[in-house]
Amino acid sequence: MEDDITNLVVVGVISWTTGFVLTRRMFPKRSFDFCNRVVSTIHATLAVILSSLSVQDWSCPACPLASKASPKQMQTLAVSLSYMMYDLVCGSFDKRFSLDNSIHHLVSIVGFGAVLAYGRCGSEVMAALWITEISSPFLHLRELLKELGYRDTDLNLVADILFAVVFTMGRMVCGPYLAYVTLSASNPFVIKAMAVSLQLVSAFWFYKIMRMVKYKLTKRTS
Repeated sequence: MEDDITNLVVVGVISWTTGFVLTRRMFPKRSFDFCNRVVSTIHATLAVILSSLSVQDWSCPACPLASKASPKQMQTLAVSLSYMMYDLVCGSFDKRFSLDNSIHHLVSIVGFGAVLAYGRCGSEVMAALWITEISSPFLHLRELLKELGYRDTDLNLVADILFAVVFTMGRMVCGPYLAYVTLSASNPFVIKAMAVSLQLVSAFWFYKIMRMVKYKLTKRTS
């Protein structure tokens, strides 16, 4: 099983990289960031689908707590781990380097790797993956629309608001509860540290998003 997971991670990194190269060839006039966001949108959609399919009990998506990860959960984590590794390296070549995004990726890589190594906490991490990726398509959509010429339009404003609402519900409503139950359960220290770190990054991003929404609405009304 460990060899299968390792192979899946390696194949995943190669696949995401190949997907980016193909996207660059399909859209030669688009920016580096645009092509990377297309790949990121594919991952976010895939991550939400796979994490949803791996939920063992929908009455309590994060249950059973601190339990052995199922094969499906391990495979889903391997796919997302490979993406995080690809995106961390790919982002370092972009002119728009983001320190907070790199920290988020590093925390996720360490956390996913720890879960794969321990073979535990699958339910909690699947819930965390779902919460963190559910807003990502809206995040990338708002940036893609800008490059496609829809900056400062009603469509772009709708994308901004949808992203802000989904992010807030996922990371600032469900996120703190998930962090609490992860800390309360008998999980390894590195998993608990990941839960706290991700919540802190989410809180920082929430602050930035609220400033963005305030600026957009003020600009529109004035």
